[in-house]
Amino acid sequence: MINTTLCYLQRGEEYLMLHRVKKENDLNQDKWIGVGGKFEDKESPEDCALREIREETGLTATGYRYRGLVTFLSDRWPTEYMHLFTVHSWTGELKECDEGDLEWVPKARLKELPLWDGDHIFLDLLDQDAPFFSLKLSYVGDKLVEAVLNGRHLKGGPMGGDLSYSK
Repeated sequence: MINTTLCYLQRGEEYLMLHRVKKENDLNQDKWIGVGGKFEDKESPEDCALREIREETGLTATGYRYRGLVTFLSDRWPTEYMHLFTVHSWTGELKECDEGDLEWVPKARLKELPLWDGDHIFLDLLDQDAPFFSLKLSYVGDKLVEAVLNGRHLKGGPMGGDLSYSK
């Protein structure tokens, strides 16, 4: 079991996305994701998020929100608890990332990019400003086979139906 963070820096109607194309043996190879990574010893989710943002982008987050916990189950990889953040303010200058190419992407274009199927679910929740959530995503290979939001099975998105969150 591993703990990770995933952070979406938001500039207006755009997210800073990382196209994972530079790392060998990367389970996210060719996918577009936010920035983040694995916890180091004695780190809290916030500590890890702030460090990973700084390491991957050169930016120092000054305003952020802890949005949810995403549990990834896979037949290929260990169980992962991913702590999801959005970031609305920062200082510094964007630098080149050694894990992939950073690009500001309009939210409206996200669905055109190669993302994990489950990412569509939590990106929709972020877009709908859902309160803190727990999302379990189960994969067989690259195929999403189950999604459970706050203990309730979802029948939407990759599985057909409605994934919308109602406030």
